[in-house]
Amino acid sequence: MVNVASISGVISNVPQPQAAYNTSKAAAIHLTKSLAAEWAKRGVRVNAVSPGYIETDMTRGALEKLPDWVAIWKQFTPMVRVGQPNDVAGAVLFLASDAASYFTGSNLIVDGGYTCW
Repeated sequence: MVNVASISGVISNVPQPQAAYNTSKAAAIHLTKSLAAEWAKRGVRVNAVSPGYIETDMTRGALEKLPDWVAIWKQFTPMVRVGQPNDVAGAVLFLASDAASYFTGSNLIVDGGYTCW
């Protein structure tokens, strides 16, 4: 099982106020860890992927209408860009594959380095 969380579950985002969203993503990460511990003996691996700022329908409005926000996102991202959906797809594919056979309870962050600060 691969849950989709967000970097918002491990950091508090700027400049946008989104406490409820951040809390829900932190809960998804904790659910991942709890289920991993409970289901491992059944052979079920449970991991999460936490994307950073990715160009999706959800972020497109900000990308188009809030250039000040996007500038801050890029400033705090060492790779200095917004991610693409295929950046996250590769992480999900990895976690779902046999290459991740010893992964469970992990939260794989895909954020261009945003959370490395």
